[in-house]
Parts: sequence; structure tokens; C-alpha cells
Amino acid sequence: MLAKRIIACLDVRDGRVVKGRQFAALRDAGDPVRRALRYRDEGIDEIVVLDVSATLESRLANRRTIEAIAATLDVPLTVGGGVRAIDDVARLLDAGADKVAINSAALERPELLSEAAARFGSQCIVISVDARRAGDGYTIATHSASRPHQLDPVAWSREAVERGAGEVLLTSIDRDGGREGFDLTLVRAVRDAVGVPVVASGGASTPQSFADVLLAGADAALGASIFHDGDATARDVKAACSASGIVVRP
Repeated sequence: MLAKRIIACLDVRDGRVVKGRQFAALRDAGDPVRRALRYRDEGIDEIVVLDVSATLESRLANRRTIEAIAATLDVPLTVGGGVRAIDDVARLLDAGADKVAINSAALERPELLSEAAARFGSQCIVISVDARRAGDGYTIATHSASRPHQLDPVAWSREAVERGAGEVLLTSIDRDGGREGFDLTLVRAVRDAVGVPVVASGGASTPQSFADVLLAGADAALGASIFHDGDATARDVKAACSASGIVVRP
């Protein structure tokens, strides 16, 4: 049985870690390199760095920040923010990313996923899906949740994987920063629709909430505020997971 992964997310703006709620009201949360090293030392399996203003500012994620983080880490690093073209993927991989997350550009031109997977391999390509509730279902939003799309996240995740994405980073906008637990219904729906790993994001509240979403089918669970605020460490999360019978990395 493959071990489940515990991931820390660093939302970065202007070279600093930030965190808010539902992608808004951002507050400073420290230096990204120091945060990444701390989480590594506390037992995190992977780090995700998302440059949250890159797409809004029509630029690629800050290369200097990515290089500084990558130079100090010995755990996998996923980077997203402002990816528009195949050359952008190459730049982030050259800067030290192990995987590149693509969001709005893939919706605008889905062929980008196929091109990136063909050139770099599906294992490097992550489709980032930001979903929010709409009536009895869900829709997608891009550009830091400011631009809605009338597209079902389950159907879009399935198409993105068929086009070459090797992982789905699934974020609940409604739960983001709210510390109310992951959206298990959303996670189960996407997990049932795709044959690649699903990373659940948005809503981590306690170590047990990670166990709950992993038991719901997620292959990995991502936290931000719970780690930034010092309410739990990766070791705390893994202890809760192990107590629930989930295989995690030591």
C-alpha cells in the first residue's frame, strides 16, 4: 500500500508567505525559506509553493523565491503561479521545482497539459482545480477565485488527467482558511473520477481532519494555516493518521 502524503502549502506574494480566507484578506505569515525548512524538519513530505498574485499580475512565479526554497530542500517541491506556456513550465523546473501546477492557462488552452506532459512527463504536471459550491453542485474559479467558470470540477479534473496531468491539486474555496475541515464530498467525487493522485486542500483544522480526508480517498492532504499558526506539526498529523490506520511516511 502506498503511503499517504502530508503536504505544507506556502502561498507567496512579494517574496513573503501570506494566508487569508477564501483567497482574500491576506496576512503575512513569514519568510518562505524559513517556513519550508521548518516544515521539512517537522516531518512534512512535500512543499507546495503558490505565487498567489502571479496570474493577476500577468507574470510567472518569482524565480528567485523558488530557487532559494529549492536550494535548501530535500523533499519534493511543487510550484504554481502564472504558468501560461510550455516555456514557463521549463523555467520553473529549471528553478528547482519537481512538479508544476497549472490552473487558469489550462482552462483557456487545455492543449497546454498535453504539450507539457509530452515534453516533461505527466509526473511533473499538476492540474490545480479551485472549486466552490454552487447550488447542489460545484463550479470552478480562477485568478485567485476572482473569475468564475461554469464548469464542473469533477468533469474538468477528468479531462485534465486525460490530457496528461499526473496529479490533481483540489482546493475547496469555501473551506480555504476557515479551519472547518476538508470538503469530503468534493474530494470523493474527484477521487472517483480520476486515476491519478488527488491532493486535498482547503479546510485543514486538526490533525484528525487530515485523517478524515485521507480516509475519504485523498492520496495526500495539504495544510497551511494549521502549520503557519503552530497549531500542529506534520508529526502530529501523522500520529493522528497512524492512529486511524492510515499508512504514512515516517
